[in-house]
Amino acid sequence: MSSSSALCTTIKSILLLDSEGKRVAVRYYSDDWPTQSAKLAFEKYVFSKTLKSNARMEADITMFENNIIIYKFVQDLHFFVTGGEDENELILAAVLQGFFDAVTLLLRNNVDKREALENLDLIFLCLDEIVDRGMILETEPSVIAGKVAVHIMDANAPLSEQTITQALATARDHLTRTLLK
Repeated sequence: MSSSSALCTTIKSILLLDSEGKRVAVRYYSDDWPTQSAKLAFEKYVFSKTLKSNARMEADITMFENNIIIYKFVQDLHFFVTGGEDENELILAAVLQGFFDAVTLLLRNNVDKREALENLDLIFLCLDEIVDRGMILETEPSVIAGKVAVHIMDANAPLSEQTITQALATARDHLTRTLLK
């Protein structure tokens, strides 16, 4: 491992599960769980291990098989971010909070399973803006939500036909409209 990669926090997975431990949106960035059944077993274990926690106001932390898991619950959704045992918990918590807050912005404060399922494309875009192949790209919720808004801009004005300034203005207007609904 080079010294530069040792300094960079790596995310192994981000999970969004419902109140029964079923998948809403998940992304794995590590080969720790090589099969679908291994991933489902991991999700089931993490859910059952954290179920009795009261991680509604503040994020909580647990360890599982040399992994740090930071998690937070809201309504009927359970948010999880997993990193290796040597990762910085504060950085993992920042990723979790960024994901949670960006989803809250994108779902206009209606953070529940039904709304999440209806806007699954936004949630997956959100995950893609936060982490790429395990590397953290962004944790600032307004930046994440703004980048997602750029992706979902009005189909009448293709991004290829807009200047960067116009694209950002359109995204900002769209985000403002959705936040004010």
